[in-house]
Amino acid sequence: MIDESPTSPDPVDVVLPCLNEAAALPWVLSRIPRHWRAIVVDNGSTDRSAETARAHGAHVVSEPRRGFGAACHAGLAAATADVVCFCDCDASLDPALLPALVALLTTSTADLVLGRRRPTAFRAWPPHARLANARLARLVRRRTGLPLRDLGPMRAARRTGLLTLDLTDRRSGYPLQMVVRAADAGWRVLETDVPYHPRTGRSKVTGTWRGTWHAVRDMRRVLDERPTPVTAHDGGEAQ
Repeated sequence: MIDESPTSPDPVDVVLPCLNEAAALPWVLSRIPRHWRAIVVDNGSTDRSAETARAHGAHVVSEPRRGFGAACHAGLAAATADVVCFCDCDASLDPALLPALVALLTTSTADLVLGRRRPTAFRAWPPHARLANARLARLVRRRTGLPLRDLGPMRAARRTGLLTLDLTDRRSGYPLQMVVRAADAGWRVLETDVPYHPRTGRSKVTGTWRGTWHAVRDMRRVLDERPTPVTAHDGGEAQ
């Protein structure tokens, strides 16, 4: 992992895993709240994603190990703020909505806040991906007891709490492992609706049956793991 900018004292860091998203980045970065820091994790892009991110004021981290989880965790490792948010950078989710998630984190009893995707158009969420997500959500409810309906990528939590979860998945199972280990640690997980728009460009995961199958395989592997002892932690308390 290559960290290309100095530490930031900003109150919230937003991790944006990135693979060939140069077309979407200008809009996405323009939607990051003022005084928050955008951490764009370039996961081996062959377009000008890294250059575009820098030109729009983002802190760029290079993660050569391919995988959604590898990019997310590199961003978490680079974060310094008390609160860390995660969001896709393909323009399917609006980062301007993140303050509402952070408000729930800091003013309610939640330790982890998840954005439940609500499609704004049919093509925003391909049927095969939606069905796979619904099936996984049922399995997550059975495994954790949490009343979740989505495993969406928009989320907010305390940085120190996330680090205690000792997340190890570096592929598509990373978001699910975060939820499962948070549940095992007794975290209070809250879900709130967020609009889900058609993405800019072609999806590397849910846009194809093969990509969706690989994601489901990774997530089933996480669900098959034996519960990992995690030190109880109140994710809502700054450490």
